[in-house]
Amino acid sequence: MKSPSLPKTETLEVEFKSDRDCLNDDDLIEALIGLANAQGGTLYLGVENDGTVTGLHRSRPADFRSVAALVANRTFPSLQAHVESQQHQQHRVAAITVQRSPDIVARSDGLVKRRRMNAHGQPECVPFLPHEYASRRADFQMFDMSSEVMADATVADFDPLQRERLRAVIANNPRSDKSLVGLTDEQLEGALCLTVTRAGTRHPTLLGLLLIGRTDSLRRMVPTHEVLFQVLDGTRVKVNEGSRAALIEIVEWLDLLSRGVNTEQEFNEGLFRIGIARVDVDALREAINNALVHRDYARRGPVRVCWQKDDLIISNPGGFVEGVSLANLLTTEPRPRNPALADAFKRLGLVDRTGRGVDMIYTNMLRFGRPAPDYAQSMPDLVKLSISTEAADLAFVRMVLQEEARQKSALPVETLLVLTALREARRLSASDMASQLQTGVGQAAKLMEALAESGLARAHGSGRSRYFTLSPAVYRNLGQQVEYVRQAAFEPIQRVQMIKNYLRENGQIRRHEAADLCQLSPREAGAVLERMVKNGDIVLHGVRKTAFYTLRTEPPV
Repeated sequence: MKSPSLPKTETLEVEFKSDRDCLNDDDLIEALIGLANAQGGTLYLGVENDGTVTGLHRSRPADFRSVAALVANRTFPSLQAHVESQQHQQHRVAAITVQRSPDIVARSDGLVKRRRMNAHGQPECVPFLPHEYASRRADFQMFDMSSEVMADATVADFDPLQRERLRAVIANNPRSDKSLVGLTDEQLEGALCLTVTRAGTRHPTLLGLLLIGRTDSLRRMVPTHEVLFQVLDGTRVKVNEGSRAALIEIVEWLDLLSRGVNTEQEFNEGLFRIGIARVDVDALREAINNALVHRDYARRGPVRVCWQKDDLIISNPGGFVEGVSLANLLTTEPRPRNPALADAFKRLGLVDRTGRGVDMIYTNMLRFGRPAPDYAQSMPDLVKLSISTEAADLAFVRMVLQEEARQKSALPVETLLVLTALREARRLSASDMASQLQTGVGQAAKLMEALAESGLARAHGSGRSRYFTLSPAVYRNLGQQVEYVRQAAFEPIQRVQMIKNYLRENGQIRRHEAADLCQLSPREAGAVLERMVKNGDIVLHGVRKTAFYTLRTEPPV
């Protein structure tokens, strides 16, 4: 039997619970708090694990309001549940929806559970342990782990060599905050939140240990801190190095190791020779440092930088924080998991100071004709970024450079996203493009119309049937003139053939049917039908609202 359809909700997870033996209240509430302490979701009571609908136990009351009251009374803080009765063939099913809770929810007897997927891909509720609470609070930006004082640490756990590295970064990095130059050790540590002074004594924070701590102190007090650098050739491991040193040293270490892998291809543009790295250096730095800044330091697992044949994988423990998802990476406001650490990296010039590092990564990859960075393999407890290292599209690079020279400014990420999408899909409507731009259809249409006015795109059709292609000039710059002529010339022929095929199957067609079939406005569909009548392909019957068309059975005289 088909699984029940989901109610309209923004929650992510779905859970099935059998009610053949009348699921007891404790187990029901345990499952719901597990959902609320994870991503939120809908529990279908009366459905087996395989999706078979068996229905509610006959003792269940017809009025489900009592279930919502039961959940609220037996949880702390009170969990608000939306309960809906659904009928699936001969069976009743209860759909109980709870949202993700910013507070950790417990059963009234103190039981705390969270939902997760086990090794077999099946959902299960497991104990929510106290040491995991910090990660949960950090996800909701209610807690900054990086600014917390380390109970057993003293300033003796700081490494003088790492402190000198820190000063060298401040002095030599042109993007650093120069107001930090010349500060005493105590002033510098206070300005960057490396220490907190209490009763006249300086106490290191987690951020202080991470930036300039001794390696042995980090191993002892921050055992989750680790970074791996790998180079793979298929299944063969060419490089596999790890480090638990301070972040200031790790940033330099990763930069040095990446230089040996991040080779360049060159091409000539006029009198200039331009080198194009496998991964743009600025994008690479931003992606790696973002992983170091946004990782969850309460979770075990390393930050991993893995160079493969055709892509670079950068992953870090800890999923996206609340409010950030794959659907809004380019548009959401900056939401760092570790605000103090993020601020320190910005002031040191190690990441983009505006907090728009993801935009930079996208821009610096797209402008070289490569696919957009891919976060699709990320999970609730892991962010995984895949960056293509395939050869740059030199014709696309030239086109971008020429357009930037003409406009006397760099092309924004939105323009590059549209150009890349049109190059791959050939033709797109504003609604098609809206999801890739992570914006509304109206905003996408406005952007694409502006590109058409600038000569980078060409608009076709009107109304809901309006779509866009790259302009002939862009195809010419890409050396693909034939591609434009082919798609532009085939379009009218395809429409005529589609209408003929429809008539062979259905006998007649009206203007609104032709508009739907060819994705045109009624006026444009009428023009196509009128041309087919003049060419002798079809015959018009009736007038105005009664008009319809059939295939011509005899050749025209």
